[in-house]
Amino acid sequence: MILTMTRSSLWLIGWLVAIQAGAQDSLTVDFAKRQRTVVYGSAAAYTVSMVGLNALWYSQYDRQPFRFFNDSREWKQMDKVGHFYAAYQVTAAGAATWRWAGFDEAKAVRTAALVSFGILSSIEILDGFSAGYGASGSDWVANASGAGLYWLQSAVWKEQRVYPKFSFHRTHLAPQRPSLLGNGLLEEVVKDYNGQTQWLSVDMDKFIPGWPAWLNIAPGYGAHDMLFAADGANRDNGLHPYRQIYLGIDFDLTAFRSKNKFWNTLIFIGNMVRLPAPALELSRGKLTGHWIYF
Repeated sequence: MILTMTRSSLWLIGWLVAIQAGAQDSLTVDFAKRQRTVVYGSAAAYTVSMVGLNALWYSQYDRQPFRFFNDSREWKQMDKVGHFYAAYQVTAAGAATWRWAGFDEAKAVRTAALVSFGILSSIEILDGFSAGYGASGSDWVANASGAGLYWLQSAVWKEQRVYPKFSFHRTHLAPQRPSLLGNGLLEEVVKDYNGQTQWLSVDMDKFIPGWPAWLNIAPGYGAHDMLFAADGANRDNGLHPYRQIYLGIDFDLTAFRSKNKFWNTLIFIGNMVRLPAPALELSRGKLTGHWIYF
């Protein structure tokens, strides 16, 4: 459901701010203190987020016995790809924080992946008890897949070579249904699936010796011409929803890391976004080139 993805996105933003603020070096390394800081800080951030979500989304609906709602065919699966993205990024941020707290690599990644899946999936439990929503099994699968991608690469390669990114451009569709697709830029970024593109950025230099470390190749996925969740409702209103497949270049900002912690934090956050760059688009049976696509 579109609101589920919106809640996940807002929670991700709050999580990243909280853990990046806490992950600062001190003059004397006290890992026990750092671990307590992470645990207490994460618990506080989670509690505040859940209370806020309840006030913003759930308080207006009655409680119901737990139920599932199958939304796997809605929005051309854009919301599922969004859940995948959020789960991966929360895992990545969590792993960095647990490393700072003194965990070895395997334990840091394992803890971050499990916590990421648990936190994002707890939103589905709240949905399941809300008369306005219903738990989504496909959201759970997407959450597990995003966290699993980080965990799997860490286990196989001891590093991340393929990672999801996000880009967005405004569309003419959001003003036609602002209550659902967003009213203003900030809302549209998380609500208007027509303007979102989800990417998988591949570190080519990890596979091809001599390839520039800052230059990646990224396949992407998007969808367009949607005012409603279901294809049938869109067609009934004169729309023709379709999928978009992309292949573009991407910039790996981590190639520019330094010893400056603040700079590296900005790089960490910035590298979650695919910057404007050339791309090829395959949609509606046609191949289109974009000199600059975001």
